[in-house]
Amino acid sequence: MGDLTTRINPATPPPPPATVPVRHPVSAWWRLIGWAWVLVRHDALAPREVTPLLPVWVRWIAHFLHLFAGREGREGRPGERLGKAFEHLGPVAIKLGQVLATRADIFGVQFARDLGRLKDALPPFPIEQARKEVERSLGRPVEVLFRDFGEPVAAASLAQAHPAWLADGRKVAVKVLRPGVERRVAQGLDAMRLAARMAVRFVPLARRLEPSAFVETIARALTLELDMRLEAAAASELGEIMGKQAGELGGHMTAPAVIWDGVGKRVLTLEWAPGLPLTDPRAIEQPGLDVNTLADNVVRSFLSQALDHGAFHADLHEGNLFCHAPAELTAIDFGIVGRLGPAERRYLAEILWGFISRDYERIARVHFEAGYVPPEHSVEAFAQALRAVGEPVIGKQASQVSMGRLLGQLFEITDLFDMHLRPELILLQKTMVSVEGVARRLNPDHDLWAAAQPVVERWIRRELGPQAQIRDAIDELRTTLRALSKLAQNPPQAQTVIIRESRAPTWMIVCVTAATVAAAAALVMSLWPAIV
Repeated sequence: MGDLTTRINPATPPPPPATVPVRHPVSAWWRLIGWAWVLVRHDALAPREVTPLLPVWVRWIAHFLHLFAGREGREGRPGERLGKAFEHLGPVAIKLGQVLATRADIFGVQFARDLGRLKDALPPFPIEQARKEVERSLGRPVEVLFRDFGEPVAAASLAQAHPAWLADGRKVAVKVLRPGVERRVAQGLDAMRLAARMAVRFVPLARRLEPSAFVETIARALTLELDMRLEAAAASELGEIMGKQAGELGGHMTAPAVIWDGVGKRVLTLEWAPGLPLTDPRAIEQPGLDVNTLADNVVRSFLSQALDHGAFHADLHEGNLFCHAPAELTAIDFGIVGRLGPAERRYLAEILWGFISRDYERIARVHFEAGYVPPEHSVEAFAQALRAVGEPVIGKQASQVSMGRLLGQLFEITDLFDMHLRPELILLQKTMVSVEGVARRLNPDHDLWAAAQPVVERWIRRELGPQAQIRDAIDELRTTLRALSKLAQNPPQAQTVIIRESRAPTWMIVCVTAATVAAAAALVMSLWPAIV
């Protein structure tokens, strides 16, 4: 398996994203107040269904807020009300709802289903507007580009998708940004930045979560997602990565080919994805579909992208995954791509393998060496805390594990050991949450660790096994020989050092001597009476 006991040489972590000031503080204040009011009106801030579970002093506040709930707050289930509130609040809130919708194991199946409509079932904008956006972005009439351009089939927070057909008969998906979405995202992020600053100032417990860095990481990802040209490049890159995985563990995910003639700043054209989206109830009922293997493939494909290639699809919720028999996946929506450097990839593999092998001391050591835990704490004490979290979970079916309780324990441990949020790992953590949620929606008893083991084991054998050590030694030797060859070809030139003796001018020597004699004479004359 290779030596995992050697100390990792941790690379300097990337600096956190630069903090962007709140551009319009007054507007951001009003927007935050408006957000809170929308949640209250929808009875989504402290839902009446959970009020009995709150501490006594919080229940009075919740009952007071219930007095202001409107008609929309009295109808429907909590997930439906929260989903409608997020729709009203705009793209930034919808993104948060999409993450929550993946965790049926924490919030309940019905709650997740109610939020699931945020993934691709939002109200679409008219097809006439979409055609104008296509013509404006690509500079050509729609009829020149497509033989047919259909009504929208999916509408998400930032864009909607239309079926279309090229002149050669191929069916494609044309993704068009919503009109004015850039302005709404900018306003939402401004309010989030203000909320992050308030959390830092007034909520000490939130400071170690680095709320400002978290907001800026999400802001950077959303900004990139608003340029379809960058998404096209990401789809092409991840398509190549997924193609390299063919025949490997986790090589069961593909990406549609990019139609570059149909790509502009606000428009993206991809080949039509085969199969059905996982949001469609008919998807798991397709003939010949192995749902258990499909759940494994979701996890293995993601881990293979992250560990083997350092680039992964960072928005893997059900609305972005299509499936077909026997257990094949096609990913869409490449607006957010996560990236890991060599050091972060090794940390991830070591931590996962430590949990799989139940070596909590190794996990603790990697956390300290990576700088995730401050050095003043004890490795042994941290390993003991990890054992308390891991042992009740490893080897058990998902239905036997309370994810809410597990997350609560993890949060307590990170607080106990002063662990701060690492901005460079935000997208990784977000995607792992989404992937695990998707897998457990497919198979409620899915074992994440069993699915991850083959991918992690293969990576460790390849990167840390005997062959890897020989390869690293050969690379170091090659680098040394190359440096010596350059030194032999361009030896350092001998440098002549000239030492010049500097002498003071004669007039300066005479003046200094005369001044010294006069001072000595004055001193003798002043002391003469005492001497005689």
